[in-house]
Amino acid sequence: MIIVTGGAGFIGSNLVYGLNKINQNNIIICDIANSVLKKNYLKKAKYKKIISPSNFFNFLEKNKKKIKYIFHLGAISATTSVDFQKLLKNNLEFSIKILEFCTYNKIGLIYASSASTYGDGSNGFNDKENYAYLNKLKPLNFYGKSKHFFDLHISKKIKKKEKLPIQCVGLKFFNVYGKNEKHKKKQMSIISYLTPLIRKNKKINLFKSHNKNFKNGEQKRDFVHISDCISVILWFYKNKKKSGLFNVGTGRARTFLDTIKILFKQLKKKEKINFITTPKNLRKHYQYFTKANINKLKKNGYKKKFKDLENGIKLFVKENKDNY
Repeated sequence: MIIVTGGAGFIGSNLVYGLNKINQNNIIICDIANSVLKKNYLKKAKYKKIISPSNFFNFLEKNKKKIKYIFHLGAISATTSVDFQKLLKNNLEFSIKILEFCTYNKIGLIYASSASTYGDGSNGFNDKENYAYLNKLKPLNFYGKSKHFFDLHISKKIKKKEKLPIQCVGLKFFNVYGKNEKHKKKQMSIISYLTPLIRKNKKINLFKSHNKNFKNGEQKRDFVHISDCISVILWFYKNKKKSGLFNVGTGRARTFLDTIKILFKQLKKKEKINFITTPKNLRKHYQYFTKANINKLKKNGYKKKFKDLENGIKLFVKENKDNY
């Protein structure tokens, strides 16, 4: 039995299909799949059942001898959330309980961290699990902090030489885009969010830069297609002797302007781009630059190439022809 928390969400639902492709169908999903969208994501997926987060730890306890692996992808992922206590309860305390369960029962664990833990990037984007380095990072929003605190929790355990699960992998996902994002609404990737607007020939508004080092539209992100993220997750699942904290991105930063122009081209629409003032409440939380350092991932043996933005968006448009 395999557990996927957040299995009806964006990365989670894509992982369920990825597991199905390697003949893993004995899957239990932990999620609140009460929307038509989330139910549709799993329409063709093979899994046993969906359990609610409120019943999750009772289920784990009753089935601990049957559970072979846990993929922990469930979280409150809104970067604009201001309810820090709720974020800590869901993203930190829930995760610590899973970690303890996996450690005690000798079950492998792969969990989702985030590039938002790096903050403004002034300390680099290095996926070290070293406590001294991690402690220097300053996430810009509460979501990033909640994810960062879990990375720190594990790092502290490593420092103290305390026990961890037989395999423990944290994946710092950069700017992921792809199928099954619609439920995230304004928290979707810019690629998913703008696709229906471009299809309707709407003018596209991009945030102006309020940083003298970046021109308007020149803010950069490491955009990574969901299929590459699933490939990395499954690689670690197959390579059970590998543990640690790893970046998951292409290793290339691209501007928002580049990204939107590629999207216009793939959708065969005329460019209509406008720049608007970034709301003041977002400015101090805004990342102007992200780029994954993926040397550690490569050194550990991951050889598959990541899709560049052109090919990733091409695939995105093809896969989402009927979804927007």
